[in-house]
Amino acid sequence: MTAPEWIRRPVQRMASADWFADMAPRFVPPTDRALNRLTRGRVMLSQWIVPSISLTTTGARTGQRRTTPLAAVPLRGAHYVVASNFGRERHPAWSYNLMANPEAEMTIGGTTRQVHAELLDPEDKERVWPELVA
Repeated sequence: MTAPEWIRRPVQRMASADWFADMAPRFVPPTDRALNRLTRGRVMLSQWIVPSISLTTTGARTGQRRTTPLAAVPLRGAHYVVASNFGRERHPAWSYNLMANPEAEMTIGGTTRQVHAELLDPEDKERVWPELVA
């Protein structure tokens, strides 16, 4: 589900503000998780800013299934996610889970499918990166 233009533009403008970068890591993920649960994967706040998915991984240590809302760039028939953790030094937990078990579920607009994650090698990353940040 894509937000209407009259919502998307102001939200994107707000998302580029300095204060939002400080507040977003504390506010957006829990809000997305709540909306994701309430709407069975059909609505997330972040989808009004960037293309978004819900990714369900298997915990690397616990084996428990964990669902995380993520920005994802659709490109050439695949969806790319970046483990930037809002620019923090540590990678997010979901990326460790995917490295331990690359089999996962991706939900977009309420539709869930099985996926297999692959870590890009340096050459592929160099080729794809400009399109991911465009």
